[in-house]
Amino acid sequence: MLFIGNSYTARHRLAEVVKSMAEAGDPGLNFQYETVIYGGRTLADHWRLRTQNFVRRHSLTRDEQTATIASMKKSALTDANDRYAKAALQKHRSFLEDLDSNRKRWDVIVLQSYRDDLDGSESLYAQYAPKFAQLAAQQGARTILYVTTPTTQNAQPLKKSPNRDAVLDKSRAIAALADQVDASVAPMALVASICQSERPDLTLRFVNDAHLNQTMAYLTACTLYAALFDKSPQGLPIDSITDIRYLDNDPKQKDKDRDGKPITRTFSKQDKDDLQRFAWQGYQAFQALRSDLRTR
Repeated sequence: MLFIGNSYTARHRLAEVVKSMAEAGDPGLNFQYETVIYGGRTLADHWRLRTQNFVRRHSLTRDEQTATIASMKKSALTDANDRYAKAALQKHRSFLEDLDSNRKRWDVIVLQSYRDDLDGSESLYAQYAPKFAQLAAQQGARTILYVTTPTTQNAQPLKKSPNRDAVLDKSRAIAALADQVDASVAPMALVASICQSERPDLTLRFVNDAHLNQTMAYLTACTLYAALFDKSPQGLPIDSITDIRYLDNDPKQKDKDRDGKPITRTFSKQDKDDLQRFAWQGYQAFQALRSDLRTR
């Protein structure tokens, strides 16, 4: 399984949590994954940085990868301030070294959105997800659209349920995109809105950091599980999650998260059960919306 994204995938070691859930749900499963992460970047950036080569690892030739490295080296030299080009260059060099020994096809490719999915069919996400999905389909891999919602995550408890109009508009656009590329979806805007309506006491982002907090990360992992297996995460035993960024980046405070609270959050049975239920409800609600749009 390949995760393509930014810090919304890297934080809390999200892929590792999904692995733990997947193997807990199927004890005989050997869940393997890799990630291609660039902080703050979108799928359009990933395409520019040639992440598509990682998707094509089963068929990519050494000549193609060598040409990519030459091009990336030129880009890094042309714009000395483009730190992502430099990071990508190093990734591609390492990838070339291991290319011939790692020719497996992907089973699933996860495409994360990030503020590039707000303009419907005109959004960059809608333009670049199909490019990656086509490469996935060519090798028989499934695509999962992991749709983040940084603009609706709440840092403080809510006093009233949020208005879902914008969330539903976005969900309809994502449903159309998912049908276009034959993808499953982790619809985090819809899932988050259900959580906010039923448990307004829960917060979904840090106060001192705009990223998803442990609660939202757990909710996301549960939803990715649902999208991956088309099965409810309810009953899974995983009950904790740990962020990778600590307070003030102070090595002496690695046990505290960005808000000064424990960096590992272990959920009560009630909270765990609720979050697993919200993930499944949101996934099912999205599936129903998607089905309804198909019949119109």
